[in-house]
Amino acid sequence: MTSPVSQPAELIGHVPASEANQQRVREGAGLLTSAALKKLDEDLPWYQTLPREERQWVGLVAQQGITAFIDWYTSAGQSGRTPGDMFSVAPQDLTRSISLQHTLQIVRCVVEVVEAYSDRLAAPGQERDLREAVLRYSREVAFEVAEVYARAAEVRGAWDARLEALVVDAIVRGDRDKTLRSRVSTLGWSGTGKVVVMVGSTASAFDDVKSADLRRATRRVFDDVLVGIQGDRLVLVLGGHGDLVSAAESLAPRFGAGPVIIGPVVPTLDDAPRSASAALAGLEAVSAWPGAPRPVGADELLPERMLIGDPLARVALVAQAFEPLSGSGGSLLETLSAYLGTGRSLEGAARDLYVHPNTVRYRLRKVAELTGWDPLDARESFVLQVALAAGRLPEPL
Repeated sequence: MTSPVSQPAELIGHVPASEANQQRVREGAGLLTSAALKKLDEDLPWYQTLPREERQWVGLVAQQGITAFIDWYTSAGQSGRTPGDMFSVAPQDLTRSISLQHTLQIVRCVVEVVEAYSDRLAAPGQERDLREAVLRYSREVAFEVAEVYARAAEVRGAWDARLEALVVDAIVRGDRDKTLRSRVSTLGWSGTGKVVVMVGSTASAFDDVKSADLRRATRRVFDDVLVGIQGDRLVLVLGGHGDLVSAAESLAPRFGAGPVIIGPVVPTLDDAPRSASAALAGLEAVSAWPGAPRPVGADELLPERMLIGDPLARVALVAQAFEPLSGSGGSLLETLSAYLGTGRSLEGAARDLYVHPNTVRYRLRKVAELTGWDPLDARESFVLQVALAAGRLPEPL
């Protein structure tokens, strides 16, 4: 059979030029396919580094690109096939291993091959018609590529959102699932820093646009971010380095009206349930402190959390206040008890203890240094009073 490249024009003299072009393009399919595969090898270094199976899929996409162009061109758009059919031979997972930029390079190779051979394939005098068809085809393929990756991104985004919701829910429930780390790594969590959990209410009409805006804002401040929307409650799991509490405070305006609670900073994501538990208990108890700042740390709400039965709050109060005072020799604990028992009166405590008021003042300063809470401050003296009560109660069963 005479090759379409070398076939003389007089053999197709009675055939209209456009039909002649169609015939010659059909007969040149093998030539175009071979040239396209060769160009992939020569022009795309990343193609050589792909695993063998993925190289085969990319090669099939290129071959299908040639076939799709020929069908598109020879049927004048009546075959029911579109330029995007070139991607139908590849599995959807290919869009995860081959980037959009690489896919466009594949398309460019296919188009450049067809364009380079257009003068050899076209019937005499019809070269311009074939070149213009190649340009139209390349434009349509570009739109199809964008649609393929947009669909893949939409599916991946929906899957990621579901996975993220499951991970945040597991952290909130306190699950110690061994698969947690693999799940968050799928979501891009690097896990190189400490972690803090932040909770509050969602802003009104918290739609997908506001959710995306929140994610962008948090990622500008933190290395790692998980966002959980649970009804009207917003849960942020934040990871990174530096002062995480100050960074978290800057996100308070992103929440809706009402209190915003920042849990304690924990070393790793494995400890995130502890931060989440404290933050959620603080959210439940914060109404007992009308003057609480916004945001407020969960550990600033230890007395209120203990009143609602949070066992972690009781343990923290005893460990941070009662045990250090009782282990200091007795005078500090006795002095604090006397000061609180006399209505926070230095003179009254001094009379009960038979010491000078300056001695009481000195011992109270030592209490502040030892516990971190100043008995001379109204709020912090309340924290200390609850801590003393917690330490005197018997251990819960």
